[in-house]
Amino acid sequence: MVDVEPVALAQGQLVIVTLPSEIDMANVDGIGKQLAAAFTPGVRAVIADMTATTFCDTLGISMLVRACRQAAAHGGQLRLLMPCPRVLKVMDVLGVDAVLPIYHSLEKALADVG
Repeated sequence: MVDVEPVALAQGQLVIVTLPSEIDMANVDGIGKQLAAAFTPGVRAVIADMTATTFCDTLGISMLVRACRQAAAHGGQLRLLMPCPRVLKVMDVLGVDAVLPIYHSLEKALADVG
C-alpha cells in the first residue's frame, strides 16, 4: 500500500507519496499509477518517500524514470527521498542516479519547491 500526504506550499502544492519496503514486479504498476495520480492540478512536486524501501528491482527503477519524465513533461517534479545505501548503490551501478533527482533527507527534498 502506498500512502499519499499532501503538503500545502505558498505557490502550489507538494505531495509526499510513501513507498513500500520492496518495489518489484508485484507492486510496480500500482506504485506508478499512484505517483501519476499524485500530480493533480496545482501540484508542483511529488516526493516519493523511499525511506522504508530496501529493495527496488529494475522494473521499479524503470517506473521511477518514467514517472520522473512524465512529471517533467507536465511541468512538475518527482523527487526521490532515498537514504538506503543498498538501493542507492543499485541506482549508481545502473547510472540512473544521474537522471533521477535523489535526496538523502526530507529537508533537502523540500528545498526550493515553493
